[in-house]
Amino acid sequence: MERKVIWFKRPGPENTEATLRAARERAEELGIRHLVVATSTGRTVLRAAEVFRGTDVSIVGVTLHAGLWKKYCPPDPEVVRKAEGMGVRFLTATHVLMGNVEAALRDRFHGIPPVELIAHTLYLFSQGIKVAVEVAVMAADAGLIPVEEDIISVAGTDSGADTAIVLKPAYSTGFFNLKVREVLAMPR
Repeated sequence: MERKVIWFKRPGPENTEATLRAARERAEELGIRHLVVATSTGRTVLRAAEVFRGTDVSIVGVTLHAGLWKKYCPPDPEVVRKAEGMGVRFLTATHVLMGNVEAALRDRFHGIPPVELIAHTLYLFSQGIKVAVEVAVMAADAGLIPVEEDIISVAGTDSGADTAIVLKPAYSTGFFNLKVREVLAMPR
C-alpha cells in the first residue's frame, strides 16, 4: 500500500489546518467514525469540529488534567460551549503516560517510573505522537471511543495540531494492545 504522509518542516500551530484536513480525508477513505483531539483551550478541537462538519465522525476533545491548568491554561468556557454545541464531547482526566502518581514518586524519590520510559520512547518520534497515543488511551478508558475499531488521533507540539495518526486504541489496562496503524502528519 502506498500512502501520503505530510512531514512538516517545524512543529507548531501553523500546521493545524493541514493536519485536520489530512485527518478528515483519511477518515473518509477508511470509514473511520471516531476522532480524538488533544486540546488545551478547546480551540483545536473546535477547529476540528468545523473541518469535520457534515460527517458522522464523533469527536472527543481531551484537555490537560486540571492539575496543570494553573501552569499552562484551562479550557476556555466559551470555546468549549461552541464546540459542545457542534457535538464535541470533552474529557479532562489523569494523563495515562504522564503517570501523575508515578511522577510524584519520581519528584520525591528521584527515580524514573516505567510509564515515563514509554512516554519518552514515543517522544523519540515527536511530542505529538506521544500525546496522540496518550489521549486515545484516555478517551478509551473513559468509554468515549471503541477499542474494537481504528480511530484517528490528533495532537500537537505546545499548541495547535501538527500530528495525526490512525490507531487501534486500547484501554490503559491493556496498553500494549494499542496499534499505531498509520502516520498521517507529523513534524520532521
